[in-house]
Amino acid sequence: MLYLIPRPLHRAALQVAHAVRKRWWRIRKPQLTGVVIIALDPAGRILLVRHSYGAGLWTFPGGGLRRGEDPAAAAAREFAEELSCPPGKLDLLGKHDGTLHGAPWRIHVFTGLLTATPRADGREIMEAQFFTRDRLPEDTGSRVALGLAMLEQR
Repeated sequence: MLYLIPRPLHRAALQVAHAVRKRWWRIRKPQLTGVVIIALDPAGRILLVRHSYGAGLWTFPGGGLRRGEDPAAAAAREFAEELSCPPGKLDLLGKHDGTLHGAPWRIHVFTGLLTATPRADGREIMEAQFFTRDRLPEDTGSRVALGLAMLEQR
């Protein structure tokens, strides 16, 4: 249904919604739960994305869990929604507790090998690109360092 909205209008709505959501989280401090997917191609390169809202940093694909949703199902859903391809088999690397915009936040970090080519949806995700570990972009979010540290401990 949301895909009936023109992409530029959809991106503008996401930016407004993100700003409102951040304020709400700072005030109410709800327990947030999300997923992050560290997707690798067969050459071992890491997939990073750039969202149409937020700080514009390169980060891993992912998102929030719906009420009662299994983290693995949420990871597969988020990946398919944002990148128009299935994530393949996902393995749970671990969980991390922290804060997101002032609210308590638990993320479930998954990893998987991609067998299809991801495509940015042009709405929530503006760019999707593979990077080698030694040539990551400088403007990455803090979740990238956290995820890579978890991947190295594996």
